[in-house]
Amino acid sequence: MRTRKQAVLIETLILLGVVALLIFAAPAFLSDFRLNLLGKFLALGIVALAIDLIWGYTGLLSLGHGVFFGLGAYCMAMYLKLEVGAASSGATSAYGSGTVLPDFMVWNGLTDLPWFWKPFQSFGFTLAMIVLVPATVAALLGILTFRNRIRGVYFSILTQAMALIFTTLFIGQQAYTGGTNGLTDFKTILGAPINDVATQHRLFDITVVVLAAVYIFCRLLTSGGFGRVLAAIRDDEGRLRFSGYDPAQFKVFVFAISAALAGIGGALFVPQVGIISPSLMGVVPSIEMVIWVAVGGRGTLIGAIIGAILVNSAKSFLSESFPDFWLYFQGSLFVAVVLLMPSGIVGTLAHLRTRRVSAPARGPALVKQSAAETP
Repeated sequence: MRTRKQAVLIETLILLGVVALLIFAAPAFLSDFRLNLLGKFLALGIVALAIDLIWGYTGLLSLGHGVFFGLGAYCMAMYLKLEVGAASSGATSAYGSGTVLPDFMVWNGLTDLPWFWKPFQSFGFTLAMIVLVPATVAALLGILTFRNRIRGVYFSILTQAMALIFTTLFIGQQAYTGGTNGLTDFKTILGAPINDVATQHRLFDITVVVLAAVYIFCRLLTSGGFGRVLAAIRDDEGRLRFSGYDPAQFKVFVFAISAALAGIGGALFVPQVGIISPSLMGVVPSIEMVIWVAVGGRGTLIGAIIGAILVNSAKSFLSESFPDFWLYFQGSLFVAVVLLMPSGIVGTLAHLRTRRVSAPARGPALVKQSAAETP
């Protein structure tokens, strides 16, 4: 029997092989359009991992993770928007170092760049905010929620309300966030043309590597003692508290980590898609993110990634093939998975494999028992 370290080593080697295959083989077999779609799906896979971390392992069902995804995406979009040059933006009010006021701010009558936009001219600051902003919001909500021992469906309702609040806020502050249209029309990223094929290929490679790193991080986080505490919170929080632990501290921490990972997924999503708007951080996208994990298999990590890729691939294929009826087909697929595979794809496969392994062991025992009972 393999030890845990050997299993993790084998899993890491397999993961590195998959990463190399995606980076070197995918561009050779997929068109630029399909490769861009796959890159987008892999970025969403990071968000699915974030949800699986708190739902599958900790038992916290968040229906507002679109907010954290959107906050990370908006941080990256602010940097990309500030990189747009004067010639492409058509603005007339310069605020420093060859850059100009973003177009939507000019249309809304602003003459000076808002103070909270200015630091996003730095790429390093942007990378830090992609992680810190979602994590801080989640930590604050977690402290207010978990310290008061709010859990279960009440926690889910609070996260859903958070998604509604942030969506309304971002739509209402049109002069600062772009309103309903969001932020779009990006030109460059670190000086490279963002729509260039080579740039998109590099973004795809970065997404693959970051997804692998996030998976390994989540795997290590859930496989040790910390992972056992998370499982104890999910299975019997009261008993864990009786054992001397403070579940609130662990829940705040894992909620903040999950939010930060969702923000990273949003930041990688934006330059590959070219837009972020409040509609992508609302209640409906948040519920869709939960569906990805449910379809793939919660509490498995790899199932979250598979679910995100399969569901979004099916969504893309069905919308292309059946533009008038694709929503019905997609809904039918979701219902079929929930009814036929309640543990998700990976969970069901693992259950079937366990049954096959245990069946031969039970067979001889049953034969001996029958022989002993025969007079």
